Amino acid sequence: MQQFNTLDLKGFGCNHLTAAIAAAGALLHYVKETQQSALPHIQGICTENSDDSIRLDASSRRNLELDYHPSGQLQYTLFGVLDKTATAMGSRCLRRWINRPLRDHRILNNRYACVDSLLNGKLYQIVQTQLRQVGDIERISSRIALKSARPRDLLVLRTTLAVLPALQQALASSDNLQLADTAKQIGEQPEILTLLQKAVIDNPPVLIRDGGVIAPGYNQELDDLRHLSQNADQFLIDMENREKATTGISTLKVNYNRVHGYYIEISHLHTDKVPAHYTRKQTLKGAERYITEELKSFEDKVLSAKDKALSFEKFLYEELLNIIAASLLPLQQCAAALAELDVLTTFAERAETLNLSPPILIDKIGINIEGGRHLVVEQVSEIPFVPNDLLFSNQRRMLVVTGPNMGGKSTYMRQAALIVLIAHIGCYVPAKSLTCGPVDKIFTRIGASDDLASGRSTFMVEMTETANILHNATSKSLILMDEIGRGTSTFDGLSLAWACADHLAKETKAFTLFATHYFELTTLADEQKTIHNVHLDAMEHGDKIIFLHAVKDGPANQSYGLQVAALAGVPRSVIDKAKTKLRHLEDHAYSEQQTATGVNQLDLFSSKEYHPAVTLLEDTKPDDLSPRQALELLYKLKGLV
Repeated sequence: MQQFNTLDLKGFGCNHLTAAIAAAGALLHYVKETQQSALPHIQGICTENSDDSIRLDASSRRNLELDYHPSGQLQYTLFGVLDKTATAMGSRCLRRWINRPLRDHRILNNRYACVDSLLNGKLYQIVQTQLRQVGDIERISSRIALKSARPRDLLVLRTTLAVLPALQQALASSDNLQLADTAKQIGEQPEILTLLQKAVIDNPPVLIRDGGVIAPGYNQELDDLRHLSQNADQFLIDMENREKATTGISTLKVNYNRVHGYYIEISHLHTDKVPAHYTRKQTLKGAERYITEELKSFEDKVLSAKDKALSFEKFLYEELLNIIAASLLPLQQCAAALAELDVLTTFAERAETLNLSPPILIDKIGINIEGGRHLVVEQVSEIPFVPNDLLFSNQRRMLVVTGPNMGGKSTYMRQAALIVLIAHIGCYVPAKSLTCGPVDKIFTRIGASDDLASGRSTFMVEMTETANILHNATSKSLILMDEIGRGTSTFDGLSLAWACADHLAKETKAFTLFATHYFELTTLADEQKTIHNVHLDAMEHGDKIIFLHAVKDGPANQSYGLQVAALAGVPRSVIDKAKTKLRHLEDHAYSEQQTATGVNQLDLFSSKEYHPAVTLLEDTKPDDLSPRQALELLYKLKGLV
């Protein structure tokens, strides 16, 4: 209330949010303490409702690699691919939009309309050309308010304001109402522009303490002080000529030294001609030095002129900042509008460059993506990207995704979430078409990582993220679940994965992409009508595997784990041993684990617990059997099954 000079916060709609008010107050206090000044540029507070945006938790943001990649390289993130903004303000605005996708279809449709208008006749190119001359007036405005703006900040502000008329003219060619409102909000600020053109030189120094910032002609007193300090020599020459003519002493000299200051020097030969108003200052061997009231006055002015000029210039500079600060609100509105325009212009450029399509937002439940692409993978990959479709509806709420490692399951899942997210920031999407119903949250459980500092194992992290999803997802949420249960034993992992999938399908009923290597989960599609199987296709060629990256209906037939291991560089001898063991395991079915061991866990590498049918066949020599014995053996095998 002190900051905004109000009796209460009802006018800002947050009077009841006591915890939020306390946090905001602490933040204001912190900034005041660190800046050691008032904060006149912070003139209001607003409340953001979580229902207005698609909610993303921290792990989902990290897993989707929105604006951070573990490698630290920005080009591997969604922000890195989309950020072709012309200004720092636009870049920050884009990052905010990506991290807070909106649910309001009206706002989003207005943004699509702006992008369409900017694409028309390639208007975005004209606007971008103007925006490249725009500086970061958002932060410059803050520095002006805090009285910490440097001279070159004012030069950048002047350059920016000078661009605005041409920018307005470019936007006037569009008939889009949203762009017209943006242009109105940007304004032109001719008074500040005129003031800065008159007050600041074209190439000011970095700091005001160096002086030379205020332009000649802005203030007469400053000009006089500068004239004195910069033209003292000429004054002395003029005075010397004048005094010679007045006194008739041809050897008279007007000089200066650091010890005695300014003086008039006359030789002893002309002592009788010295005027009465000359006052003796110093006697030398062959001459006398004098001072006059005029020279004394000039000395006082000149010796202090430089310091006075610098001090007065600092005063004028602070006065200039105060004048601009009076128009701070229009400048802040201008900066916000420029940032938004920059992002929309970038969306238009990206739409044309990256072949993006306008999405269609509807109120009916469902997501339909035709020819969807992963925007980041498509840009950084050297091989052509294979587009894939995705369909969610009331009758199709969960897709169990199977297929080989490296086959593209995670890419397919992430691209679905990114396409939906991109649509909800107001940008065209990397797909042939997108029709999207209401989405309230996006959850992702992808990748394996531990948190050793907090004492959490990889599996614990996985289960914590899974628990968060199961507790907070709704029927309007989009969920990506990748390899649930892989961090524990086979039966435990399979059971957890099956139970999670069953809960999401029956209870939560969210739109779920459930990737797994547990092929037992593909039977869920037979039990529930809303679950369907899809797989990423691949084919073998000799000992090698070829990934087709195409999504097809139905479950995959195998995981191709050994082939992927070979691609990773695992030694050939290890691969051969693994193949031998795999054949051994596939050739034998296992009986239940002996209860005497007390271990309820399948021993994948046991060679003792064969099915009785295996033992029977191992002891049989087919060539020694009569037809009757062979028939009896067949009946025994049938009985064992």
